[in-house]
Amino acid sequence: MRTLLELTRIIFIFTFFGAIGGAIIINTYTRVGVHEDYFMFGGIAILLLLFIMYRNKWQFSGWYKGKGRVKLPKLVSRTLILVSIVLIVSPFILSPLLK
Repeated sequence: MRTLLELTRIIFIFTFFGAIGGAIIINTYTRVGVHEDYFMFGGIAILLLLFIMYRNKWQFSGWYKGKGRVKLPKLVSRTLILVSIVLIVSPFILSPLLK
């Protein structure tokens, strides 16, 4: 039962915060004039950031108390954050270059 509750919590967290992050990214890209083809980069970056937040913070406050509840290694966290930043910034560079 705890696993089902935790899965429901994960779906809610990713849906809620993903929608907020996606709205911010889409609004920013639209204002700057980024082409719609590059919006997916921002979406992938938001999902990566939510994954990092879940694995490093949110999983410890949930209902699931089983094995495998460990933080991501610092190198993995930093690498994924860097990849997310590159994905967020890349549409600003790619859109004008590939018009």
